[in-house]
Amino acid sequence: YFVSAGRIYRQSLDKSTPKPVTPSWGHCSSPAVSPDGKYLIYIHSAANMDALGLVDSQGRHWPVKLVEGQDFYMQPCWHPHGNRVAWICWDHPNMPWDGTALFLGELNNNGRLPILESQILMAGSPNGQQAIFQPAFSPDGRYLSYASDESGWSNLYVIDLKSGKKDHLVAENAEYGDPAWTHGLRTHGWTSNSKSLYFLRSKEGFTSLAKIHLETKNVEVTPGKIREYTSLKQLSLASEGDQLALIASSATTPAQILSLSPQGEVRVHQQTSHLSTKKYSLSSPRFLKWQVKTQSPIQFSCGLYYPPSNFSLEDRTSPPTAIKIHGGPTSQFKADYHPDTQFLTTRGFAVLELNYRGSSGFGKAYIDCLKSNWGVLDVEDTRLAADYLVSEGLADRKRLVLMGGSAGGYTLLMCLITYPGFFKAGICRYGVSNLLTLLDETHKFEARYLDSLVGTLPRDAERFHQRSPVFSADRIVDPVAIFQGDRDRVVPKDQSDTIVESLVKRTVPHIYQVFLGEGHGWRKRETIQTYYEMVERFLWEHVAS
Repeated sequence: YFVSAGRIYRQSLDKSTPKPVTPSWGHCSSPAVSPDGKYLIYIHSAANMDALGLVDSQGRHWPVKLVEGQDFYMQPCWHPHGNRVAWICWDHPNMPWDGTALFLGELNNNGRLPILESQILMAGSPNGQQAIFQPAFSPDGRYLSYASDESGWSNLYVIDLKSGKKDHLVAENAEYGDPAWTHGLRTHGWTSNSKSLYFLRSKEGFTSLAKIHLETKNVEVTPGKIREYTSLKQLSLASEGDQLALIASSATTPAQILSLSPQGEVRVHQQTSHLSTKKYSLSSPRFLKWQVKTQSPIQFSCGLYYPPSNFSLEDRTSPPTAIKIHGGPTSQFKADYHPDTQFLTTRGFAVLELNYRGSSGFGKAYIDCLKSNWGVLDVEDTRLAADYLVSEGLADRKRLVLMGGSAGGYTLLMCLITYPGFFKAGICRYGVSNLLTLLDETHKFEARYLDSLVGTLPRDAERFHQRSPVFSADRIVDPVAIFQGDRDRVVPKDQSDTIVESLVKRTVPHIYQVFLGEGHGWRKRETIQTYYEMVERFLWEHVAS
């Protein structure tokens, strides 16, 4: 079963023609097949309304709504007996990492299709402060597991469905769940005997695979070749034999689909790409953390530092350095394979992948720092990161460049406005420049995102105005390269046009490239090649020399 153009399709493994299961109305996502294979539960969105839907797996009957009423639904799953389902839901203005609810529903199967007979709130609240992530039933049906940031970090919890007892399995300053930017994310799974769980453990930007035994609560970090990978995603366990599969990568290894046997044997099934450069010529990161003395509950910031890897281009002085700013803005740089980072390090640049206060991956208090502070704290942390790198001899004060896209592009523009002349140049991809119009142009998922990041209108109109780069673009004096897709629906082209108009009027050194047929990110091979060629020329002209 898969989703295409908003519909669920059924594809026989004999490679026959796929057949639609759901009508061509609205948009379906996250389908989950019942244990007996007769039904699918899924998320249905239409007319700006979301619901948990159910349809027979052959697509013979019109689907039914199991539950509606919340603004968003996510991660539905089946109890192994087929008579219960669990799901996550939440309401505006929350984002799923702010606060969600976990519900358990009982099904009545006396009709043509099962319907929801009752539902119980198991954890959290649709508009609360506890973020619940990825419910999963144990194969024997006794337990319901999930990740929650109730402790301040996204750790694992298990509910005994017989006794109702909740157990906090691991209390650690590490993340076992991810911000739910998309449907279908998985970071833990049960062994077939229901006695243990495998989970992905993220700490300081590095992810490892571990296993916890339910009875003893002993945690084992998985040994062997799997430890060579530092970014792990989409953990999935076989129903028998305890073999697992996941997507794995590292700073020097592009993403691979691999399986892991109970004995620790790794088998690679598919690769996203083959490196044209030898691994030893690429750069590996180290975690950096530095103190920041500001009015904030969190007094540190952090990032992943990649030294230059092209020794023929290095000299004895501190290297030119690019500070990369992630999108989101509640995202995170992990020790993953990032082609743009390696593109720079192989050309003699150092790279800091900055996880400013407000990034995910470092506990709930760290994320919450950005509330009401977007455009302030992220900008401040970017400058403080640069100061720290220079003080440690890791960057040349006169050759600092910023890179960012979307929300990262917004922070980049605000940095150039707030600290004119400090950074040598900026490389901005589809950066947000007008927070006021962004509210009208963005999609439902992020429609209330700015409530927590900036404020609400009309009460905070002046704050929106002050933090919108378009109204202060005349303060940008440093060279900037701006890249934009003409079909971008997340950050429309006019957001970049207005910044460029100011640069042209004041003859500020810049380039502006609009890629036809591209949206929020580059998809076409020719676009990617042109982008990197233009970036390299721009850097050699304004920064590296």
